[in-house]
Amino acid sequence: MRKKTLTAMLSVALLATTGLSACSSGSGSDANTITYWASNQGTSLQNDKDVLTPQLALFTKQTGIKVNLEVISWDHLLDRITTATTSGDGPDVTNIGNTWSASLQATGAFVDFDNTALGKVGGKDKFLATSLSSTGAPGKTPESVPLYGLSYGLFYNKKDFAAAGITAPPTNWTDFVADAKKLTNPAAKKYGVSLAGASYTENAHFAFIFGKQQGGNYFDNSGKATFASPQNVKAVKQYLDLLGADKIAIPSSAEHGATQDAVADFTGGRASMIMAQTNTTASIAKGGMPTSDYGVAPMPIESPLPAGGERVNSHVAGINIAAFKDKNTEAALKFINFMTSTTEQISLNKTYGSLPVVKGAASDAAFQGATTKTFVDVLSTTSAPMPMVTNESQFETTVGAALKELIAQSATGKVLTDTDVKNALTSAQQKLATS
Repeated sequence: MRKKTLTAMLSVALLATTGLSACSSGSGSDANTITYWASNQGTSLQNDKDVLTPQLALFTKQTGIKVNLEVISWDHLLDRITTATTSGDGPDVTNIGNTWSASLQATGAFVDFDNTALGKVGGKDKFLATSLSSTGAPGKTPESVPLYGLSYGLFYNKKDFAAAGITAPPTNWTDFVADAKKLTNPAAKKYGVSLAGASYTENAHFAFIFGKQQGGNYFDNSGKATFASPQNVKAVKQYLDLLGADKIAIPSSAEHGATQDAVADFTGGRASMIMAQTNTTASIAKGGMPTSDYGVAPMPIESPLPAGGERVNSHVAGINIAAFKDKNTEAALKFINFMTSTTEQISLNKTYGSLPVVKGAASDAAFQGATTKTFVDVLSTTSAPMPMVTNESQFETTVGAALKELIAQSATGKVLTDTDVKNALTSAQQKLATS
């Protein structure tokens, strides 16, 4: 998923505790009309309208149901959805960031995807199991289904690897660090890797991913925060050491507020590797780097795995689709079934550079090229959902901000210790408790 607003997430958490839910005497849609709020997946809101309009026309032709489309930017989508959960003045169908699933589920504002509802959109077995794992809190009936998938991978410069005598991308953390050292030459302003170290979302994602490899969790089974566990401390320390102790990340990583900043280092020849999501390929192309110049591999996994460690090298990233209660439910479910059909999944994900979340599309030849297949395999086999808790957004902001500060300290030459990391994670957990 993409950028979230903390204020909106706090509103959602409040709804969860007060038990408010959407209720409306009417949706403003008749039996042959629905309203759809789509998230911004393309290069602009207009680009999304251009992509989706002919697909919606096809749905209307097949079913007779008209779709009123509104594309909403990620900066405003959650605020709009949150308001609709209390006012009842919302659409029939909306896209949601998949890490919002548990928070929005707690409002009770959306159609439950029980066996009956799931049957109307193709059934549980239609979807990738990993993508389904990010549709709501464990043990509760989900209130959304997957729509678009994303996952992380390791992008590497083939020419740089060849020049350094590296014959294959690293598969474990030890080799990753060793290779990055071979690729680093500060005198030539060349580094092994570039990070989006000032991005709280990227920091939180990597803290989670590497934490899973170390056997850590940021919340226990009861939902209690466990940020400063020894496993999480070790995971965060290994990430920070890329810039600090190992000195293999470009120093400007501490100032990079978005993945695109790291991509600029990669395409500009200043860094030989970046860890980024599926749709980064578009930014690389925009930077003028041809696909023949780089390769993609799964992100390295700690080997051997420590006790309790998991083979995880991505979180289950992506976008879900949900239907508001007390609206045109039957038409909404028909539309969700259409959007998650094999044909639409192939068409839309090819266009957006994202990954299909249904089995029939994931195996299509369109997603079997070397680069795309790597991301598909990661999403379907070695991804784990971000914490499905109502305060997931606060987790990302507090942990991400803590890492941002630690990375800034590393960039100044400070040698960070395990105690520094533990104190920062403890402080982040305290901020979570008071937010």
